[in-house]
Amino acid sequence: MSAENMRAISQSTLGEPSVLHEVEVERPQVGAGQILVAVRAAGVNPADGHHRRSGLFLGEPPFTLGWDVSGVVKEVGVGVSLFCPGDEVFGMLPFPYGAGAYAEYVVGPVRAFVGKPEVISHVEAAALPLAALTAWQALVDTARVEPDQRVLVLGAAGGVGHLAVQIAKARGAVVVGTASASKLDFIRGLGVDEAIDYQAGDITEVRDVDIVLAFIGGDDRLRSLETLKPGGVLVTSVPDEEFSSVVSRATELDVRAAAVFVEHDRAAMEGIASLVADGRLRPVIADVYPLSDAAKAHSQIETGRVSGKLVLTTQR
Repeated sequence: MSAENMRAISQSTLGEPSVLHEVEVERPQVGAGQILVAVRAAGVNPADGHHRRSGLFLGEPPFTLGWDVSGVVKEVGVGVSLFCPGDEVFGMLPFPYGAGAYAEYVVGPVRAFVGKPEVISHVEAAALPLAALTAWQALVDTARVEPDQRVLVLGAAGGVGHLAVQIAKARGAVVVGTASASKLDFIRGLGVDEAIDYQAGDITEVRDVDIVLAFIGGDDRLRSLETLKPGGVLVTSVPDEEFSSVVSRATELDVRAAAVFVEHDRAAMEGIASLVADGRLRPVIADVYPLSDAAKAHSQIETGRVSGKLVLTTQR
């Protein structure tokens, strides 16, 4: 392989995980206000699979997926003063158009990254950005969570959910979480105060909730509106075809429904890094795959049964 080339995961067609394959491509060039990062690890998110199947915001292939990055600064562009070559950083490439993390090197805007806390590995750091930013922007920016408020997290064992639980606890909230029976001990270990088996319990029996985080589909999102106090808020991800009915029902109940679209955000990343450094936020790593096994990682995440996060590593 040429010194100016790198390994990356690409796809020439849309489809199932098997469309992902390793290629050799030219290393990206750093521009003004950008940094070139030697990728040590890249997070895998459900959004990656949506783009692999549909193109969504990326259009037609070929393209390289991935937004979550942890690595070492290789070069800095003109005007960059925050980092120097050799610094360890992590962050989210601008979502949704800035994909490219499934590679040995990525270029991104300097303010998409922050310093990696020494207390976590690159694998752990790569598991955080997109999911933790989603949880932070939902809880802190949108719902404005306060100490002693009751927060209901649907799917508390999932990629966003398990980080949302920890962020809510760090902000002083009381957390109710839902998961399958086999994962109730897992979410209790994260700090959930009241764990509910979503397959056996009735979510509408929960009461006096200030905030609902609903980053899963299904009927529970609509039904969870019944748990909110007047003036409470449900936060979900990008609105789908069912979101209008959620908004209508929320209006009837004198509560609010909001949707967040995750953004790269240096201030929020600094907040996330601070929680990590203080020992109050840790990603749970479900599995780690070599870069060349990206297709296997995608197959696993599409089972919908992953507790925590999946990560790719560039180490051979």
